Amino acid sequence: MAFHNSRSTLGVLFTTLVLFGVLVAVCIPSCTAQANFTTSDYENIQVALNLEYLEAEYFLWAVYGYGLDKLAPYLPEGGPEPIGVQKANLDNLTNDIVAQLGLQEIGHLTILQKELGSYYFPRVQLDLSDANWAKIIDNAFGEKLNPPFNPYNNSLNYLISAYTIPYVGLTGYVGTIPLLQGEGAKALVAGLLGVEGGQDAVIRTLLYTVKDELVPPYKYTVAEFTDKISSLRNNLSHAFVDEGLEVPKSEGADGLVTGNILSGNNYSISYARTGQQVLETVYGTGNASIPGGFYPKGGNGTIALGYLKS
Repeated sequence: MAFHNSRSTLGVLFTTLVLFGVLVAVCIPSCTAQANFTTSDYENIQVALNLEYLEAEYFLWAVYGYGLDKLAPYLPEGGPEPIGVQKANLDNLTNDIVAQLGLQEIGHLTILQKELGSYYFPRVQLDLSDANWAKIIDNAFGEKLNPPFNPYNNSLNYLISAYTIPYVGLTGYVGTIPLLQGEGAKALVAGLLGVEGGQDAVIRTLLYTVKDELVPPYKYTVAEFTDKISSLRNNLSHAFVDEGLEVPKSEGADGLVTGNILSGNNYSISYARTGQQVLETVYGTGNASIPGGFYPKGGNGTIALGYLKS
């Protein structure tokens, strides 16, 4: 009887091990994929893809006079060419830095194309015309600047315009990471966030060195331009998630300085934007259901399209 029970137990154990082996064989591919990216991970990262296209085209065109269609034609996947984008009149240092930023964006899009797979979408319609930039800056100041602000005229104007872009991506990535489930997705977004934060820091630092200078031919200083742009983005995001190059001392690092070379909360932690807030901001409408701004036809991806259909 003892022998029989032992043999029965061994039989059960053997069957269990066989079933476990089958489950492991079946689960390894799917479980690994799930551990890397979930469906919601892909959808959340798609929001950022809209901004990566914007950054790539704006930086590359400013330096080379052409963008992805010539430098990395496999990335736009047939999406429409940007409206009104052009080469900027940049000094040697700014040209060198912006070239690096643009080429970094090619890397970002390349890894996104690889990792997102079928969730990667073609380049969306972008409006980077000087007329659109003038409208954005006018909205920031609440008045029509005369002459209209043109980012392509010189290095200072271009850097002020560039100030408006990577920071939104930075805060978007900060807001996305807590939503991610897969380890691969977290690693990807953390890596993108690192460089996005660096890009914003470089632009802010260059502007900080001339923060007290007037922006010709206007009566406003560089710091005032950044403050107006940040205030506009706060209004569009319906939250305080943005700061210019100068702040009240109580809002500076440890409440001791007015200089604000990096934007952060009272603990010097990066602010976060939700996907909805990112869209509200880059559309320039304050409403993720109403396209505009840099995206005259709206963004792409599950989340962006969901708002546009609502």
